[in-house]
Amino acid sequence: MTYRILILGGTTEARQLAGKLAPRRDLDVTLSLAGRTQDPVAQPVPVRTGGFGGAEGLAAYLRDHEIRLLVDATHPYAARISANAALASRQSGVPALRLHRPAWQPLPGDRWQMVDGAEEAVVALGGASRRVFLALGRQEIGPFEAAPAHFYLIRSVDPVEPPLAVPDAAYILGRGPFGEAEETGLLQHWRIDAIVCKNSGGTATYAKLAAARKLDIDVLMFRRPEAPAMPSAGSVGEALAMIDHRAGSAKRGE
Repeated sequence: MTYRILILGGTTEARQLAGKLAPRRDLDVTLSLAGRTQDPVAQPVPVRTGGFGGAEGLAAYLRDHEIRLLVDATHPYAARISANAALASRQSGVPALRLHRPAWQPLPGDRWQMVDGAEEAVVALGGASRRVFLALGRQEIGPFEAAPAHFYLIRSVDPVEPPLAVPDAAYILGRGPFGEAEETGLLQHWRIDAIVCKNSGGTATYAKLAAARKLDIDVLMFRRPEAPAMPSAGSVGEALAMIDHRAGSAKRGE
């Protein structure tokens, strides 16, 4: 029986894991994407796009498609999807594995302030005018309309429509990874004095933090949501080892 794997993706690690698994004839891998990006990066395995209809819908999909392993490789801040994955695993009896990057840790010279989301970041920015780099997704910048005194630099993969309802904002399009020299130049060009971002982990977007450290720039960083309890891997290599173990055990048990 083919060992079928469903990867909940949307991250670099999900694509890398799928690429490592794609050539294996003993596996049948499908990658699930939310479909929010207009021009997604090409993927190495068949892709399913769109939601499942909550945990119950995901559990039904796992049963109907005879999935043997569910891999949650979504963004560390995709809390609802991760919670649904854990619940669907329990409801369907399909084991689940979580692949999430370890969180960044502050280094000497970092000026980080941890906040619980955009609303708290708005308060932390204060009332005096600042020049702020919003390194967030399009869905998360709305609360900053409550602080129109600041200039906002917004970088996104897809255009922000409608634009933020503030008097002074600039928009640039870009897809990481970004280098430290590039990020340093960006912050200097726009005279940024504060960055708002998530603790995403990994290397693709870390350069802005290294640049902020060099330039002595404040960083308001969202705390990570609590992750559901399930076996977890902090790297693609760890996930591959865990998948090999599970697939091998399943084959021996057939």
